[in-house]
Amino acid sequence: MAYSDRELLARIIKCEAGGEGENGMKAVASVVMNRVNVPYGEYQRLGQGDIRKVIFQQGQFDCATSVLRGLPNPQTIWGSPPEDIHYQIADWALSGNRLFTTGAALWYFNPFIPTCIYTFPRNGSGRFQVRVVNHCFYNPTALYAQT
Repeated sequence: MAYSDRELLARIIKCEAGGEGENGMKAVASVVMNRVNVPYGEYQRLGQGDIRKVIFQQGQFDCATSVLRGLPNPQTIWGSPPEDIHYQIADWALSGNRLFTTGAALWYFNPFIPTCIYTFPRNGSGRFQVRVVNHCFYNPTALYAQT
């Protein structure tokens, strides 16, 4: 049985940010929904407003793949069912809400160090916006529109 959009979003929230507290989970949900709704660039072209296409776009969310760098991925959306808080945050995001501090962020990552780099991803299409718990969030630059 295929997961509903709500279930899929709740699962990606739990897997990607389950240990980051409510704001960390809302920040990740905001990025997913920003990608779903961005009106230009790579995510619009490939995702076409479809949350499934956004989540399962190759190389985007480690939790959405069963193999990572050639090895079985121990942390996936299939391995751990969401709890009530994850559904609440999924509903919050699906209703159009976003964490204001993340802005229009389309990317995030955990650098595993106390500071965030200014540009991400490597092609320079994102600029640092904010750090939420352990993740750094990046808003699109003009370069992103060309992706």
